[in-house]
Amino acid sequence: MAYLILSILVQVILIIHVIKTGRNQIWIWVLALLSIPGAIAYIVVELLPDVFRSRTAQRTARGFKKAIDPTADLRRYENEARVTGNVATKQRYAEELTRQGRYDDAIEQFKQALTGLYEHDPNLMLGIARAQFGKGDPAGARATLDDLIRLNPDFRSPDGHLLYARSLESEGNIDKAIEEYRVLATSYPGAEAAVRYAQLLKSQGRSDEARKVARDLLEQARIAPAHYRRAQKSWLDAAQRLA
Repeated sequence: MAYLILSILVQVILIIHVIKTGRNQIWIWVLALLSIPGAIAYIVVELLPDVFRSRTAQRTARGFKKAIDPTADLRRYENEARVTGNVATKQRYAEELTRQGRYDDAIEQFKQALTGLYEHDPNLMLGIARAQFGKGDPAGARATLDDLIRLNPDFRSPDGHLLYARSLESEGNIDKAIEEYRVLATSYPGAEAAVRYAQLLKSQGRSDEARKVARDLLEQARIAPAHYRRAQKSWLDAAQRLA
């Protein structure tokens, strides 16, 4: 009896799904007449392909693949860079080297790409600065970013600006870092800059200012779309602790 009730319930749910999603009406007859075999056929033919095409499923698959073989992308990008030798493949390879923590190798690849028309390319120079900062050379990162702006005065990058502020902070140039964070706190497309600004203020004994920055950020987040709050959760949690 329990099996019969369950099979009928599955049939009803799937028939409703057919109707609501506008699928071929022949599925209604298949589900009604074939019961569980029909349900299995419908799930395999109609539902599973949708599941595997979804962004969530694709992200999960990529995450699973990385967990099993974390250097797979690195090997692929290395082969592409070796075979084609163009700037785009070298840049992808260098960025993956940076993600893998191989900062000196990344810097070398970025520099190899800085040739010809790309001699002063701002995205490649920003990649070098990221790798320099990652290897513990904030002074080098700041100097590279200074050159980037000098050679590309119209280039704008919120991430590059944030990296500049962080480099100044790591160098110990606190006053200048605070100036840069102050601008970023209201212009950066995310919560990280405002939180880092508040954290630096607090570390300098300016707790009231730090709390105000954190509270302003949390108030803005309160009226922001839900997807923003989800994406920025770790930084918003940090802001809550500062507020």
